[in-house]
Amino acid sequence: MSSDFEGYEQDFAVLTAEITSKISRVPRLPPDEKKQMVANVEKQLEEARELLEQMDLEVREIPPQSRGMYSNRMRSYKQEMGKLEAEFKRSRIAYSDEVRNELLGDDGNSSENQRAHLLDNTERLERSSRRLEAGYQIAVETEQIGQEMLENLSHDREKIQRARERLRETDANLGKSSRILTGMLRR
Repeated sequence: MSSDFEGYEQDFAVLTAEITSKISRVPRLPPDEKKQMVANVEKQLEEARELLEQMDLEVREIPPQSRGMYSNRMRSYKQEMGKLEAEFKRSRIAYSDEVRNELLGDDGNSSENQRAHLLDNTERLERSSRRLEAGYQIAVETEQIGQEMLENLSHDREKIQRARERLRETDANLGKSSRILTGMLRR
């Protein structure tokens, strides 16, 4: 088993050396080659992650008494992998800044463009703020109208309930009157 692990270690060492070399070359390459190199490095980083997983599986199968040494090696390989990924990320950020500057034609003398852009954005924000304020005012007015309508409906309900109560009383009085008249007619 340790021979498999050592084979994976050798493959990992070769691969990380290639990745380190390519990462250091990325900033100096022309744009087309940079894009290709970044894609290539991403692929190799994925291969390195897979190798680490294979090595981790091998370490799990090693008897517990021998596992400590291999576990320490794995920790150092994982740290190395983390450093490589961080270095690649920094390289990509620098690369993306260069690409952005190339696409925008930003040569550092665009402070007037930036100022105009900021002023335009500020104006948009002010317009949006005014629209939000107007929307808020409409919402407040709508809420007030809704409250007034609820109060009116409440008063109307009370009136209807009072009228219904009077109608019941009148109905009861009519029933009483009808019984009295019926009693009078029988006499």
